[in-house]
Amino acid sequence: MTVPVQSLHFADAREAEDLAAFLARLIHYDRAAAVRLQAGAGALAVFGRPPSFEVLAIRTARLGDTVELDVTVSAGELLECIGAEGGAEFTVPAAVTGPPWAGLLPPRGGWREISGLPQASAMQGAVAAAVAEFRARDAQLPAERRTRAERDRIGREIWSRTVAGSKLPLRAVHAAQSLGFLRPGAPVALLSAGAWLRLRTPFGSIVVRTSGLGGLTMTPTGRG
Repeated sequence: MTVPVQSLHFADAREAEDLAAFLARLIHYDRAAAVRLQAGAGALAVFGRPPSFEVLAIRTARLGDTVELDVTVSAGELLECIGAEGGAEFTVPAAVTGPPWAGLLPPRGGWREISGLPQASAMQGAVAAAVAEFRARDAQLPAERRTRAERDRIGREIWSRTVAGSKLPLRAVHAAQSLGFLRPGAPVALLSAGAWLRLRTPFGSIVVRTSGLGGLTMTPTGRG
């Protein structure tokens, strides 16, 4: 793993604001969240895994330097460092022992675009319909079946459905919307690389492996 540097410089303050918003959303779902940082060629990639969705989320930011960095840190500490600096420079917090997913990332290259993905507004509509269906089915449960296990079963059945004939699970679209990646009018694209699928927007990407859709499974990429 590349030795961490003490600080990084964003290309501008807006990059800091956007990354801070992403980290805040991750922490909303997991207060102890960790993120893996990879910097190089003037860009920073931040990988996180919101536990409710069983996907990987990727947020990139432009840097004002070309430093190399590869380290896993606390998402909360990183957010505090960005907020404390209040500008385009921030201190990288101390490394932490990352969760298993942090050492097993999707490939960097080899992605090809798949046609037929609906527009962002249509996918947002599908998420809204799924949420409404979950609530309706939950409300119809008799008292003796209103358990966490039964609600989880309903959720898995709904969110494992695929989008528009693709292999992209609806939970990936839900994650993109919840993390602020999926916005009305913004262009979206679906890409594949081997068994991996990537929902890409201008604000970030959601990545999922198509084999074993009940959970995110990963293979080593040789980085770490």
